[in-house]
Amino acid sequence: MFFIAFGLLLALAWVRLEAPDVALAEAAIGAGLTGALLLSALSRLNSIEHQSAVPGHPHKSKRTVLGQSWLAISLLLLLNAGLAYSVLSMPDTGSGLTPLVSMQLEHTGVKNPVTAVLLNYRGYDTLLEVFVLLLALLSVWSMGSSQQQPETSPGPVLDNLMRLLAPLLILVAAYLLWVGADAPGGAFQAGSVLAAAGVLLLLSGWQLPTTLLDRPLRMVLIAGPAVFITIAAATLLISGRLLQFAPERAGVLILIIETFATISIGVTLAALFAGGRPQNHGDRS
Repeated sequence: MFFIAFGLLLALAWVRLEAPDVALAEAAIGAGLTGALLLSALSRLNSIEHQSAVPGHPHKSKRTVLGQSWLAISLLLLLNAGLAYSVLSMPDTGSGLTPLVSMQLEHTGVKNPVTAVLLNYRGYDTLLEVFVLLLALLSVWSMGSSQQQPETSPGPVLDNLMRLLAPLLILVAAYLLWVGADAPGGAFQAGSVLAAAGVLLLLSGWQLPTTLLDRPLRMVLIAGPAVFITIAAATLLISGRLLQFAPERAGVLILIIETFATISIGVTLAALFAGGRPQNHGDRS
């Protein structure tokens, strides 16, 4: 709960620093979705501890648990040391890249400098970030199938609230996607809001039809990375440089990339909250 509160305060700090794009991402992902993931992990850990306490159920020895804990601590210390070195090695003052971005903004196809940086100046980095999300989901799915949740009725109040909020969040996500070319917004912000709608539906007891849990779900998950890498390969073949858009087609290509990325990001984040690999008819039989 402190993490969620910290994320909201950090989002306000980014607003005061006139960085609304980062504030949107922090509020939606840092405070909302990550907080929900932590609470979901806590509930799953409690159920695992309850099962391990049952006589005859296999459980890990204290030595194994202690070894895993020290390994995790060592990796975290190594990561923190690398981050500390990166921060301390930065120059005290810098001119920044704002003048260079402003000079070339008219050739990027968009008017929002953040979107120009993410999808034009350093598009390869954003491409890797999309694949990192997909890799994270594949890692979660590799641990096993998701727990079968009993079908429960959300009740009239929660059901009507979800029917109101879900379309509203989808509309907000579409707005953030469209306005990202000219104002704060874009694929990651829109995808996180779309994921929030999915998380709320999951919390209210809503489940995908089993016919959509296999190939359709996987097609949606890879749609964003697939379209992104297809356009990247096309630009490499045409211009000889990765993700170098022609000025007259840059706006359209960026919109296509962000549209498919928004859908994939939203579904990926919601699937991360749902847990393990979804079960279809074949898994249950």
